[in-house]
Amino acid sequence: MNYFALINYIVVMSITPGPNNLILTATGVNFGLKRSLPLCFGVILGSCIQCILALSTFHLLFNWVQELRFPLAIIGCSYLLWLSLKLYRSSLGEEKSQPEKPMSLWQMALFQWINPKAWLMAINIAILFSSPSSQLSDYLTITLINGLALFPCIFIWAALGSKLKHFLREPKQLQRFNLCMALLMGGTALWLLIDETAFFITTHPFIATYWQ
Repeated sequence: MNYFALINYIVVMSITPGPNNLILTATGVNFGLKRSLPLCFGVILGSCIQCILALSTFHLLFNWVQELRFPLAIIGCSYLLWLSLKLYRSSLGEEKSQPEKPMSLWQMALFQWINPKAWLMAINIAILFSSPSSQLSDYLTITLINGLALFPCIFIWAALGSKLKHFLREPKQLQRFNLCMALLMGGTALWLLIDETAFFITTHPFIATYWQ
């Protein structure tokens, strides 16, 4: 197995902007690094469970995810839009400028199951880095590497948010930041939803035929 390629893939997928990293940055700004750490571990927990599941039951899971991919995308994007709305309302002063509490470890872990990017990553790892001859020990090794490589990539975003917190001490500054994050989250959710809708239309036999 090419471990360098595996680590490189995980790093590229994890460190680039996405739903997890936007949530971690916003949490770092509003609550600091210490209270953001459970979210980091929640991402790792959810991702590792997805990874071992995708590796060990790839053929069954692939068909299952293909059927549920679009509904999961709708749920995940709707949740992101809800989070962006809360941040937007706080930026207007309709709610407290700082949310009451961050997401918990378990909430963040469960969020991975409706996060389209997380599913894409888990399935691609199964496609690219496993084979019919792979053993359980291989799956566990890949999952361990996934968790270890994932942590520093997402930790950077939470730490970045925590550092920004020192420059956003004024309520107005924090409100402006939350407005920017709300727009980014909302834009990300809409972009993912449009992308998943296009994929669903082109891959669903009946709709694809009708669309043409």
